[in-house]
Amino acid sequence: MGERTAYEGFIAGLPKAELHVHHVGSALPETVARLAQRHPDSGVPQDIEALRDFYTFSDFDHFIDVYLAVVSLLRTPEDIHLLTYEVAEGLAAQRVRYAELTMTPFTSVRMGIPIEAYTEAIEDARRAAERDHGIVLRWIYDIPGEAGLASADATLSYAVEHGPETLLGFGLGGPEVPRPQFREHFERARAAGLRPVPHAGESTDAQSVWDALDALGAERIGHGIRSIDDPRLVERLVAERIPLEVCPTSNIATRCVEGLEDHPLRALRDAGVVVTVNSDDPPMFGTTLNDEYAIAADLLDLDEPGLAELAATAVDVSFAPEDVKRRVKDEISAYAGE
Repeated sequence: MGERTAYEGFIAGLPKAELHVHHVGSALPETVARLAQRHPDSGVPQDIEALRDFYTFSDFDHFIDVYLAVVSLLRTPEDIHLLTYEVAEGLAAQRVRYAELTMTPFTSVRMGIPIEAYTEAIEDARRAAERDHGIVLRWIYDIPGEAGLASADATLSYAVEHGPETLLGFGLGGPEVPRPQFREHFERARAAGLRPVPHAGESTDAQSVWDALDALGAERIGHGIRSIDDPRLVERLVAERIPLEVCPTSNIATRCVEGLEDHPLRALRDAGVVVTVNSDDPPMFGTTLNDEYAIAADLLDLDEPGLAELAATAVDVSFAPEDVKRRVKDEISAYAGE
């Protein structure tokens, strides 16, 4: 891993786009501790050291349990605003210039926050972060798979009836329950102009990726690492230029992959699949986007131009407005050429 440290300085200053990062899963330990003190009945530790133990997962299902415990801390619009602003601040500190933040409004509305207040809170935080830190934020609303079709109905209505103009995508996260049951929800979301970006091929198998493509019309796949098990699927991803949002540390933390030496990122890239590198739920997994780029440098044998190309690819396959894409790519080119 010696080569990894050689590029840490370059990565730290490299302008980047983050495409697969969850709102609640990005809560900094300090933010979680502050919210836990605000809501002491949650069962979430209020001490930073205790939170590190709390964030040690035995398997994917345990991760979901812990994630939902943190969700239970978000009880007021002020909680949502605090989390959103501090997540954006943390991304901007890593030179993330554009981020598509995956939001799960269903879980917050279930906690008693009206969708109108939720929307106002995230939009106020977005505007403040753009003003203070120059980061451009856009939203993806996702269905929490563990909550079933009722949550899909609600999430669709929040997106179509209450979604701000900055809402660009429609996703599906949580446990990989069968994807085809959400076909109609994704059809209606696409008809409303939202881009389909479901998770698939993370904790289950390659079939979930096929289903995400055929039933949900996926334009990008969240994770998608199990695609490597099906050569025909890999061929399709290459032919149709369907990008994967790969999150290496997340896959290790949730026990979806045994170790980095077993991770299929390189095999997918070598097969010609478009890959991006992302952080997923970074504080929960003890990582950052910069750490994930360092891991990619190691797994993919990337030098500085290769890292810049990886960053540019994320911008290219993002749903950012064209002027934002041009600006961030120009920043990457200027930085890499220095």
